[in-house]
Amino acid sequence: MWKDVWNMISKDNMKKYTAEALGTAVLVFMGCGSAVVLGCETTGGYLAVAFAFGLSIVAMAYAVGGISGCHLNPAVTLAALMDKRISCKNASFYMISQVVGGVVGAALLFIVSVIAGTDKTGGLGSNLAAGAGGIGGALLVEIILTFIFVFTILNVTADESKSGVAGIVIGLTLTFVHIVGIALTGTSVNPARSIGPALFAGGQALIDLWIFIIAPFGGAALAALAYKALKKAS
Repeated sequence: MWKDVWNMISKDNMKKYTAEALGTAVLVFMGCGSAVVLGCETTGGYLAVAFAFGLSIVAMAYAVGGISGCHLNPAVTLAALMDKRISCKNASFYMISQVVGGVVGAALLFIVSVIAGTDKTGGLGSNLAAGAGGIGGALLVEIILTFIFVFTILNVTADESKSGVAGIVIGLTLTFVHIVGIALTGTSVNPARSIGPALFAGGQALIDLWIFIIAPFGGAALAALAYKALKKAS
């Protein structure tokens, strides 16, 4: 079985999957790591964490974007699949790679936090529904934020003339959705980003995890549909 799976993966595609795993690991380690080290109790803390996530995307966009397209997010990959920018097989392996990368990034952060003896989030920067008023509020917040994020990605990456600045635009978009979302849910908009920390935090983070898988996929699907509708209308 595993030999058949391995034979399905070309050397070029393996580079893409590795790039996705590596990029997602960096995103989780740096983004969640900033929350673990700095906390989010002050305005400065909120902004620092938001920019850490955004700058991680900018860095990885220029580091691995030319290899894999720098999705680093199963929700983004779903939207790309719906817009026929990626095959179903590649989308599946992208998502697996992203989750693996998220877990690796969280594992490294867990080790560092234990050695340093600090975690100002108390849960490795994991996402929780409580700040948004519970399940309903968290679902709504994450759907809206993911819609904005993915809709921007679909539009900015569709225009080749914007390819040079796409990474910056996407990184800044992730930054501003974090500024709104951190106090409410910790901001996921990315199932892989949520899965890794929740596995190590356990408890309520693990109980709430389904929200941060379902909602980003829902927001991404809506973004893809809206993008298609506007494209047809133009």
